[in-house]
Amino acid sequence: MVGQNVRKVGHGGVRWLERERGTPVSGGRWQVRNGFFGTYTPRMDDKGRVTLPARYRDEFSAGVMVMRGQDHCLYVFTPDGFAEHAEDAINAPITDQRARGYQRYMLANSDEQRPDSQGRIGIPARMREYAQLDKDVVVVGIGRRMEIWDAEVWAAYEAGQEATYAEPERGLLTRDQ
Repeated sequence: MVGQNVRKVGHGGVRWLERERGTPVSGGRWQVRNGFFGTYTPRMDDKGRVTLPARYRDEFSAGVMVMRGQDHCLYVFTPDGFAEHAEDAINAPITDQRARGYQRYMLANSDEQRPDSQGRIGIPARMREYAQLDKDVVVVGIGRRMEIWDAEVWAAYEAGQEATYAEPERGLLTRDQ
């Protein structure tokens, strides 16, 4: 198989390609296993639709799960990625009040979408309000999910994270996850 492309499916149903010996694929670009990456700046249309990045449309062709995320953004998962993410909440004991609250909040604030032929998904009004979305939005790849942010809120958040990124606290990132 040396020199041949190998198709695999990673966590969250994200397809990736690798070439034996770790060489780049498709015109010298590296494909990241297990996820989404990059920053994209589509505009939300008058109907509340956002276009997903073209490079990931195949991954979202089976559908999209949009849910409220932390920090007033929206999380975007593949259906398999959402199932993996939500598994612990779905299976939480109903006798635990905190677990019930988390479960209710997460699952009640999730919405299944199917991208149209142009790769657009509709963002429900209550989710647009929660994430303070206006016309200018930012879609960022965050590994196993994508996030949708209001452009101004994202700029402020990103600026606030610069110091943490420049000097991460010891133990913040570990390889054993």
